[in-house]
Amino acid sequence: MSPALTDGGFQTANPHALAIILEASETRSIIAARDIFDINGMKLWARDQPVSRELQRKLMDRALQQPLETCLVAEDGITTDTLRVAVQQLIETEGPLAPLLRQHAAALQKGAEAVRLHPVVQLLLSVSQSARPTSFSHAVEAMAVAGALMHAQTQTRGADARLVTVAMTAGLVHDIGEMYIAPEFGEADAGESLDADTYRQLVVHPHVGQLLLAQLTDYPKDIARAVGEHHEHLDGSGYPHCLRGEQISPLGRLLAATEMALAALRQPGANLHHASVALRVVPGEFDDHLAGPLAAAARVVTPLVPRQSTEDLLHSLAQLDLALQGALNRLDTMLPPEPSAGLQRAADLSRHLLHKLRQGWNESGLWSPGAIGVDQIAEAEAVQDALRARLHTIERMARLSAGELSADDEDVLDQLCRSLTADVTAHVD
Repeated sequence: MSPALTDGGFQTANPHALAIILEASETRSIIAARDIFDINGMKLWARDQPVSRELQRKLMDRALQQPLETCLVAEDGITTDTLRVAVQQLIETEGPLAPLLRQHAAALQKGAEAVRLHPVVQLLLSVSQSARPTSFSHAVEAMAVAGALMHAQTQTRGADARLVTVAMTAGLVHDIGEMYIAPEFGEADAGESLDADTYRQLVVHPHVGQLLLAQLTDYPKDIARAVGEHHEHLDGSGYPHCLRGEQISPLGRLLAATEMALAALRQPGANLHHASVALRVVPGEFDDHLAGPLAAAARVVTPLVPRQSTEDLLHSLAQLDLALQGALNRLDTMLPPEPSAGLQRAADLSRHLLHKLRQGWNESGLWSPGAIGVDQIAEAEAVQDALRARLHTIERMARLSAGELSADDEDVLDQLCRSLTADVTAHVD
């Protein structure tokens, strides 16, 4: 993150965002919408001049009178028609989201047409479409899912088109902060492959996105707030601030559910069954009513096909049970008699997350072999997969919550985290 962002401003061009803008300028018409001056009044770039690599050299370590994002425009950038067509394709294409989106097709089409593209957002999404098409596709998917979940909620009390448009706007911009971190730390790679150090880079993007929307656009405050909350969970297991319950806005909760559903669908062969399970597997992690539309849509999807026999499933479930209990048993034994505040935070959060997983395990009935019939094997596999995915986040969340530690405490934390993940690896993988 650039120094400009650490003090809450955008007066210095962020190198990662600038790199994406320059890459996109090779295929898109991106020009200066106004003259660009540094803080001392020196003119760096003229109005209407196309962006080029020369701009990068001139902006090097320069504080600007106006944030760069407000000085540029993508002449051939995305429009509301771009969004309408993209949503239509999601509805009509036989993809994993189609059964959900088709139930709300008319509302989503109307909402896409009503989304207002602020010039800064239009610029950043346009360059994302050119330079990071996967990220842009994720933004469109989040826009559509957030709109569908909001429409499902408002239908029961009279559909509210304005709220659907707000939700779709928030979904569209929820990951805009990712443009300000190095591309290798992007959310699409935030699964089990990300180690704790690179995870620390990823977790700033909700806050950066919130800052950008609050400082550089005139979008409603509730949209900016929700973007900052889109990885927070009701039980405190999210990031970047481990918010709980009412600390998270209703729109933030909807974005968090949207994000988790889409993360579940990134797994090979996943469909709406997996997205529905992901929202329900840990009690109290998401609003219960947000899983309902996904579960309803999943009923029209082809039933899940088991990957293994009943005997093999019961064996792997027993291993998962041991992994959960073993991780809890080891936690207290790894801490010194008088742990520092950072170590105690890491241990407390790890214990909290493990207990939530244990609660999900208990309520799933997977501990009872007799409760799993032949026709329930695939569903049990989906629950097991979702619990495993949560297990892989515990080490990273422990390190994040610990903050800055002394060298000795870092060693203790390393041992604690290795103990947790080694136990998980031994029994789950």
